[in-house]
Amino acid sequence: MSLDLKRAASEPITSIDMLVSGFRAAEKPHGDLRLGLEHEKLLYPANGTGPVSYEGPWGVGALLERLAPQGYVPFRETPESPVIALQRERGEATISLEPGGQFELSGSPFHTAREAHAENLAHLAQVKAAAGALGLRLVTLGYRPTGTTADMNWMPKTRYSVMRRTLPERGRLALNMMLMTATGQVSLDWTDEADCVRKTVTVARLAPVMNALYANSPLVEGKPSGYLSYRNRVWDEVDPTRCGYLPAFFDGSFSYRAYVEWALDAPLLFLRREGQYLHPKLTFRQLLQEGFEGQPPDLADWTDHLSTLFPEVRLKKVVEVRGADCGSAAMTGALAALWRGILYDATALEEAERLLPKLTYTEHLAFHDTARREGLGGKLGTTELFRLAEEMVGIARRGLLRLDAADAPLLDPLAEVAASKRSPAVAVLEAWRKDPRPETVLALATV
Repeated sequence: MSLDLKRAASEPITSIDMLVSGFRAAEKPHGDLRLGLEHEKLLYPANGTGPVSYEGPWGVGALLERLAPQGYVPFRETPESPVIALQRERGEATISLEPGGQFELSGSPFHTAREAHAENLAHLAQVKAAAGALGLRLVTLGYRPTGTTADMNWMPKTRYSVMRRTLPERGRLALNMMLMTATGQVSLDWTDEADCVRKTVTVARLAPVMNALYANSPLVEGKPSGYLSYRNRVWDEVDPTRCGYLPAFFDGSFSYRAYVEWALDAPLLFLRREGQYLHPKLTFRQLLQEGFEGQPPDLADWTDHLSTLFPEVRLKKVVEVRGADCGSAAMTGALAALWRGILYDATALEEAERLLPKLTYTEHLAFHDTARREGLGGKLGTTELFRLAEEMVGIARRGLLRLDAADAPLLDPLAEVAASKRSPAVAVLEAWRKDPRPETVLALATV
């Protein structure tokens, strides 16, 4: 099965209202709200600290080949090209590759966090066994603790080869983001525009607290970076037009249309035409006004464009929570439980909206920087972040106890982190200080 290069014909875009309507079409009945997990892992040789190539008998491609017979359909861009992803024959889970070979599960949508967590556990067991047979291992850190982008191997996906050329034009650390970072994410549904606005704004406002709880990337090129979440710092220099936070999250003006207007002003990273990735030097708004080669853009172009936007909270057909560093399976399961408990219970959502003072956009950016630098040891005003984290986890737990008590135990690892007052990155730094060899840090985070 091929993926990416062959784009289906789609309806031409005739107005901005069409784009707004796309978000309205994603609304779900309250009883059908689901969530999905994404978990990226770094691949390393079992007895080494360098990158893993796609090619070769112990490469990423060989790992995909070993996994494919276990219930997956391989994806190729063309019949002759390498396998770049696997999709479950039953269900909606997909295994895909990030540019530097980060191995990602995009999980199926489920009604409960425990179902999403169980799927991820089964995936990790399967991949760990297959990787071990090839002399590979999975490492759960937010940023590669050693090496540089020049050391990395690129995965054979046309989209990435295009972004490799186009995105560095926008920011100094674009390649670092593509090749060196790994994250855990959760996607959630909304019922109507007001619900989407509340959920998106709440996630944006609480994102620094979550980042402090999940900060797990303190080392860069074998040394402390000055940030407990350097992965998060990297995003500052990827592309300011498509990353970070929307000011509308903080001034009361956020809406479907506000997100569309923001997205329209981001430059295109690529445009797919006749099996080719092109790079017209246009924003999407300019593409809408001018067309390309005499033709208007269509909804498939818009879908592509939305997938190249990287705010801390992203809208597509779901709300994507993007601010957490990659962590253990238990921490990733806790991520699903955290946001299900906060966003899917009405009382919890109200409590979460009151947890922090109302900050301006500028004040929030300062708070965000404190959280990624200092983690749970930082402060918002005079309040320690670990206290805010404890309350945030408590709100989620109370929400789950009202909503679905069986999900609540998934929060236990997160509650332990908050109570310890130490972000996961602190343990990484302590291990490095005792023994700064790369293997020491990788062993700490090996699945």
